[in-house]
Amino acid sequence: MNTKNITDMTVGSPARHILKFALPLLIGNLFQQLYNMVDSIVVGNFVGKNALAAVGTCGSMNFLFFSLSSGLAIGIGIIVAQYFGAKDEKNVRSTIANSFYVLISAALTVSVIGILFAPALLRLLLTPDNIIGDSLTYMRTTCAGIVGIALYNGSAAILRALGDSKTPLYFLILASIINVILDLTFVLAFGLGVFGVALATIIAQAISAASCLFYAYRRVPYFRLSKEELTPHRAIIVRSFRLGLPLALQNSMIAISCMVLQSVVNSFGDTVMAAFTITNRVEQIVQQPYSSLGAALTTYAGQNIGAGKIDRVKKGFAQCTLIVLIFSLLLIPPAYLFGHRIVGIFVKEADVIEIGYKALRITSLCYFGLGMIYVPRALLNGCGDTTFSMINGFTEVTCRILYSQILIRISALGYWAIWITTGATWTTTALVCVARYFQGRWKTKSIVRQT
Repeated sequence: MNTKNITDMTVGSPARHILKFALPLLIGNLFQQLYNMVDSIVVGNFVGKNALAAVGTCGSMNFLFFSLSSGLAIGIGIIVAQYFGAKDEKNVRSTIANSFYVLISAALTVSVIGILFAPALLRLLLTPDNIIGDSLTYMRTTCAGIVGIALYNGSAAILRALGDSKTPLYFLILASIINVILDLTFVLAFGLGVFGVALATIIAQAISAASCLFYAYRRVPYFRLSKEELTPHRAIIVRSFRLGLPLALQNSMIAISCMVLQSVVNSFGDTVMAAFTITNRVEQIVQQPYSSLGAALTTYAGQNIGAGKIDRVKKGFAQCTLIVLIFSLLLIPPAYLFGHRIVGIFVKEADVIEIGYKALRITSLCYFGLGMIYVPRALLNGCGDTTFSMINGFTEVTCRILYSQILIRISALGYWAIWITTGATWTTTALVCVARYFQGRWKTKSIVRQT
């Protein structure tokens, strides 16, 4: 078997394993964010702020539609990681085989729903009439590419579960470069506007999925499945949905709460909408180190809980918390010193830049809370405590809706209530996640120990 990129995290230094694993994930996640960043930069600079607002208003909706496939992919990765940690190769292969049935069926279902109900959902978000046409085009086009997203996320999650965080990175870099080239070509050369940006994104995502699957088949023996192994296995499919659906529901609930907040944003007009879109893009970049650390911790925790090594899981949590604290403190000065320049990358309008800069100053103070959502949640997921994901999602929904509806009624706050809501939501959700970790229920959630 080719084991060059496969890593056993049940032995050796926890911090070294996690950081070594997280670095390629971080680079990959940053490249993945180029999809959204380049879309926003190209649209904001070459189409206009109304088009940028149209792309931004679709963000939470697209997140909702992508949540099911991404949640299932994470669930499948957790199963593979635990079986790999337990050295159960038969069930590793069986999980991989059945993952394709799970992912493709879910992605096709969500694509159809997204395309059919896009107009009604955009109206529900109070999308202004002057941007609803572009919003509808962007949403329907990106929904058509959900299958590609699901297949990439699934194959990448499995490779990462086996300890290989480098290979998915290479294909993300390739896709990101293609996305940039196609964005500029479709918008500048062909004048396709918002449709061109969305089309570039789904083509790039399809290429990353095809490339990753081709590599996995050629280089990772676990992916070379026999006809017998490809036969649908009901228990594996049920288990994948049992772990993946809570994660998908968590993301869906978060997406719904973001949609509620987006409707509040939309009520302030296109200038605030454009500023909110920009701060969202910046925050998506900020989240990547936390997300990468969390993804590494999920694989680390999954392998170690599968091997029955509880103490190693605890050490991983403690070391990741320290890393998040240090990184969060380092991010505050740039937001205060260079916020104008950061926001100015996206748009030229002075009023949008000023609002975006002040908004970054608000949310940067809450970055530690944001990071401490990812760390305990990732560990709990890796150990099989995915039921908490629904609790976590409900917490975010409640906080984002409750805080926004209360704060927006304080006239002195005005539209700043939008960004105060974001910071307060991060902090409250983090406290709930940390409390769940210290309850210790995750210690008994191992799938391997239950089967």
